Amino acid sequence: MKAAVLHGKDDLRYEEVPRPQLGDGDVLVKVKAAGICGSDIPRVLGNAAHNYPIILGHEFSGDVVEIGKDVTEVAVGDRVSGAPLVPCMKCDDCQRGNYSQCKKYTFIGSRIQGSFAEYVKLPAKHAIKFDPSISYEQGAFFEPSTVALHGITCAKYHGGEDVAILGGGTIGLFTAQWARIYGAKRVFVFDIDDARLALVKKLGADVTVNTLDPDFKENIHKLTNHQGFGFVFETAGIDVTMKLAFEIAANKASVCFIGTPSKDLTFTPAQFENMNRKEFTLTGSWMSYSAPFPGQEWQLTAHYFGTGALKFDESLIYKKLPLSECKNGFDLYKIPGLVKGKVMFVNE
Repeated sequence: MKAAVLHGKDDLRYEEVPRPQLGDGDVLVKVKAAGICGSDIPRVLGNAAHNYPIILGHEFSGDVVEIGKDVTEVAVGDRVSGAPLVPCMKCDDCQRGNYSQCKKYTFIGSRIQGSFAEYVKLPAKHAIKFDPSISYEQGAFFEPSTVALHGITCAKYHGGEDVAILGGGTIGLFTAQWARIYGAKRVFVFDIDDARLALVKKLGADVTVNTLDPDFKENIHKLTNHQGFGFVFETAGIDVTMKLAFEIAANKASVCFIGTPSKDLTFTPAQFENMNRKEFTLTGSWMSYSAPFPGQEWQLTAHYFGTGALKFDESLIYKKLPLSECKNGFDLYKIPGLVKGKVMFVNE
């Protein structure tokens, strides 16, 4: 089969590789669509890959074309997305259902061969069936949707509160939608890009806030009657939004950091003291899994995509390219600020 194989820093080659061989509990998926995740970019353009050569790609969908002899969960012809984490299922964390904390895991598309290929192999229970009315491109958004829903779960979310989503990227857009589905009083999304804010408004946000507006803090204080937000979800992973989360949280609020920082963070004593004075609860969120594996995050994504309550818009995709142009896809990220949305590889 053909695949995009990473041989070293910025050395991505579209080449012939052996087609995966199935074990008894595996399925083979013919990949139809696979998106570039933010975590893939430093693996290709930096030196962040775990090993070489490696086929990256963990946000994907396609058709089941072959199953192992013990497989009953899916059948040939099923349209599926893939849950990429492969936990050991034996350690204490796995036994408690905390699969994201497994220290002996492997991962499709970073530690073992992934979906930037014509075919990908995965354990059958990792293949998440979805309705044929859902496009393959939408199916490739299962993984980011589940990351957003896992953050909602980690925050012990409940409806009836004003909710702030800091960051209007892919994860932020899905977090906003899950907050709405789960009964938010109002959903506010904060970003600096008017186009992204327009998209999130189209997808159901109640209020959008451009933080380049010098009066935005005064405006949101008025809109929340100076109470702040009962739930705050930080999805950008940058210094300014993490500090803003502390500032706009209400007393006794729940604050969840879904975004992953890549640079040092520095809080002044006054900024950090917000957590003490407001007695808000701060939690992190990592990946997207719960018991029974892979968890409600995946099953509910399939369900709500199917009903249309969880919305998909083609403008979530910045550019679609054939897999043969994989190198060009990653070269787009060499131009700061160019890519707005998902770059996706498609196979015919």
